[in-house]
Amino acid sequence: MSKVVVLDHPLIKHKLTFIRDKNTGSKEFRELVKEVSMLMAYEVTRDLSLDEIEIETPLTKTKAQVISGKKLGLIPILRAGLGMVDGMLNLLPAAKVGHIGLYRDPDTLKPVEYYCKLPHDVKERDLIVLDPMLATGGSAVAAIEFLKKRNPNSIKLVCLIAAPEGIEAVEKAHPNIDIYVGSIDERLNEDAYIVPGLGDAGDRLFGTK
Repeated sequence: MSKVVVLDHPLIKHKLTFIRDKNTGSKEFRELVKEVSMLMAYEVTRDLSLDEIEIETPLTKTKAQVISGKKLGLIPILRAGLGMVDGMLNLLPAAKVGHIGLYRDPDTLKPVEYYCKLPHDVKERDLIVLDPMLATGGSAVAAIEFLKKRNPNSIKLVCLIAAPEGIEAVEKAHPNIDIYVGSIDERLNEDAYIVPGLGDAGDRLFGTK
């Protein structure tokens, strides 16, 4: 069964406040998303396994621990997920980055994959799917489904904010996927925007309307 982890560290709460503020411009918005993503990477990777090695300090030889060669992949959902990549890479510089793009077919209303470029060794990697907002959950559910077809080692979903409806949709479709969020907001409005939310993450990241 999946778990939902709310990363409610004071620094994340503080920075999310200014991410939500409509008066925050694109430059500051991008910087804040990067910073929060870096803070979230700390918790998302808490279960990484370690190996013991021997090193020599300036004083003596000692046993120390290093990450056990686990291969990570960061998969932003285009386009808003791009804003979370650099923050994650600050702590996980060895991670490979893939990209997945989706659009909703106007007739069937089903998500269609229009772009997917993943590391060649995806089957050996633990993937971290990045999407700032988990609203209806449609894009995340579809992205995870498409990624599962490539048989990665594991998949986690990381979002800045989420609506209860989006969490429920992901849990229903993918009960084995852990979800990490900075905040669970109140609800979706009639236009499927998260309330109180932060508006359209892609537009605010890239200065579009």
